[in-house]
Amino acid sequence: MLKHRIIKNLEDNRQGSLSASAAYPRTRMRRLRSQGWIRDMVAEHSLSAADLIWPVFVTEGKNQRESIKSMPGVERRSIDLTIEALRQAHDTGILATALFPVVPEENKTMDGREAVNPDNLMCRAIAEIKNALPEMGIITDVALDPYTTHGHDGLVQDGKILNDETVEILCQQALVQAESGADVIAPSDMMDGRIGRIRDALEEANHTDTLILSYAAKYASSFYGPFRDAVGSGDFLKGDKKTYQMNPAGTDEALREVALDIQEGADMVMVKPGLPYLDVIHRVKETFKIPTFAYHVSGEYAMLKAAASSGALNYEQALAETMMAFKRAGADAILTYAATDIAKLLQEKAA
Repeated sequence: MLKHRIIKNLEDNRQGSLSASAAYPRTRMRRLRSQGWIRDMVAEHSLSAADLIWPVFVTEGKNQRESIKSMPGVERRSIDLTIEALRQAHDTGILATALFPVVPEENKTMDGREAVNPDNLMCRAIAEIKNALPEMGIITDVALDPYTTHGHDGLVQDGKILNDETVEILCQQALVQAESGADVIAPSDMMDGRIGRIRDALEEANHTDTLILSYAAKYASSFYGPFRDAVGSGDFLKGDKKTYQMNPAGTDEALREVALDIQEGADMVMVKPGLPYLDVIHRVKETFKIPTFAYHVSGEYAMLKAAASSGALNYEQALAETMMAFKRAGADAILTYAATDIAKLLQEKAA
């Protein structure tokens, strides 16, 4: 009889249910929370600096830095100061950066032709950073919005965003970035078919080892405002981006987008924004088992900063909790403007 009871209890536990004999006080869940070392030891998820990607804004000039009002603690930096900042970030364990150019207004055009200039700000930044910090992974944005006078990610004709014509320009943009030394090409435009065409272009140009990180599930979000301030595209944007960025009301569409991008040659995929779309991150990771990144976007970062400055919350604690939410949802890596803050917190904890 005892044997049968033991077997029954084991079966119940395997099925996720608890028998009467496993209830309180025999089981006290707080035992595993009683001290720091045991909490860390049994933690289901962990965060390291290697999980972080630091987005930075690069501007023209030398020894130039500008604060971004809507993103406290974030700056636009000239290439020389960007290299200095990235060297310090690498010393804290951050292994990759995502570059975004602040294109001078005089270089913006309707067709965004500056995007394919092999001597543009982005290409010069890639080459100089890679030369100074060869061990730092460089991820580059492929989209036309920083380069256009209308602020859209693609070519515009009669108010319509042109898909196929835009893809041809994006292929050229990806190639000049790869030639400059980019490790990862990251198309953020959300045009149909661009991943396959860019992959083919890279292969034909012998950039066979260049990775593609697809912004596969990028939603038409209200959380991008501070980013557009940072790159100087917000004042230029005409209308909205709802005909190419995704509707926040859906998740099945995200799975279709990810599936197509994987078929077309994406090595990694991204969900953007982050916190409002944790369910999408989880579904993508569980469905495809592919490296899945999350973008903790500018509006999310700015909200934390604003709440902390008002005394509503502790910035460091809320930031750590936010990063763990991404990891728990299934994110393998996180793009965040707070990357250096997090890395320093991790260093302090390990000291």
